[in-house]
Amino acid sequence: MKSPTVPTNGIERAILVLRGHKVLLDADLATLYAVPTKVLLQAVKRNPERFPSDFMFQMNKQEVAILKSQFVTSSWGGRRSVPYAFTEQGVAMLSSVLNSPRAIAVNIEIMRAFVRLRLILASNKELSRRLDELEAKTDASFRQVFAAIRQLMAPPEPKKRPIGFVTPE
Repeated sequence: MKSPTVPTNGIERAILVLRGHKVLLDADLATLYAVPTKVLLQAVKRNPERFPSDFMFQMNKQEVAILKSQFVTSSWGGRRSVPYAFTEQGVAMLSSVLNSPRAIAVNIEIMRAFVRLRLILASNKELSRRLDELEAKTDASFRQVFAAIRQLMAPPEPKKRPIGFVTPE
């Protein structure tokens, strides 16, 4: 049996950092699973013991306001309820409550995306460690160079999405 095709190009971009955790929002997951958000949340609410607070949490109003400002969401449109955020473990647990071939294929791709992000972060830490060692061995004249390199290594500030029609890359 052939597994369903899963769009993998947007998964990494959908992963956000909230409360120190890498998470995916319920609406993004519902889109990936090709089910309405309401259906996804119903399945989760029928199995509350599978989703402790470190697997899934509901965003607070401040987090929603920040998210709206980042994505330029209108104050009157969109959903009326506060979104839920699923950590990597919560996404893995979704495969046990959403039992379909597409859910399995989506979960596999999401887990791969989380692993890719971890590898990127680990390589950045290794690069930072090596830079520290190099900086300790050099004199003060290179301090500006090291400061510039560290600035380039810093994660970018979240950018607002452009307004209007944008062609996909």
